[in-house]
Amino acid sequence: MNRFLRSLAFLSLLFAGASLAGLALAQGHRPPGAPPPGFPRPGAQPPATTAPKPNAPTASPPPAAQLHSPTKEEVKTATGEEFFIVASIDLPKSQLLVKRPTEVTELMLITPQTKLLSDTGQTLKLSDFRAGDTVWALANGSGPQVTAKQIRKGQMTVADLHRYYLDYPEIR
Repeated sequence: MNRFLRSLAFLSLLFAGASLAGLALAQGHRPPGAPPPGFPRPGAQPPATTAPKPNAPTASPPPAAQLHSPTKEEVKTATGEEFFIVASIDLPKSQLLVKRPTEVTELMLITPQTKLLSDTGQTLKLSDFRAGDTVWALANGSGPQVTAKQIRKGQMTVADLHRYYLDYPEIR
């Protein structure tokens, strides 16, 4: 009986493997060592080429508007604020490491003149901010010397997201 059960288990595994291989091929997966679709097997004769049809559509690159990355000026609000996500806070040095939605980071110096506000407009302290908070910032300077004038907690609305980062014709 034990030998019968082992044989049955072996056969069921064999059939399961065969059926999974068939499913993988049906879904477009190719076995190891097989050439990608559209490429001939090694040693095979190349197919005869035919001239393209005169009215056949050709593949064209996407329009330049779809490949557009927003510039620093394009992501500012009317008041000059830019959207960031707080990455980390250095309280002893009074610095915020923030990142844009494009994953570019910036180190901002917080001075006593910097206004720190909640989303309701209440005054905050630097210690009230946490990593992961979303903020709108006004800053002076560039490169390693960026000084924040105002940091306001707040979320980016879907409309803002589309306006600043997803301005593609097919989304409108």
